[in-house]
Amino acid sequence: MTEAPPPRHLPLWQRLLLTVLVMLAASYVAGLIWLAVLGFALPPYIAGLIGGLSAIPVWDLLQRIRLKT
Repeated sequence: MTEAPPPRHLPLWQRLLLTVLVMLAASYVAGLIWLAVLGFALPPYIAGLIGGLSAIPVWDLLQRIRLKT
């Protein structure tokens, strides 16, 4: 009997691209909300923190996605 090949992950470049896009979008939206609520710009280190923290669950989710062969 031949076994089916194991399911493949998304390619690394696609996972990186999607993760970076989510990071940028999260920090941008957080900056807009911060500006609307507090009336001054979000400090860059906080925007980076928000973007970085948003990348963790996205990267984990993208590693779990399996492509059908």
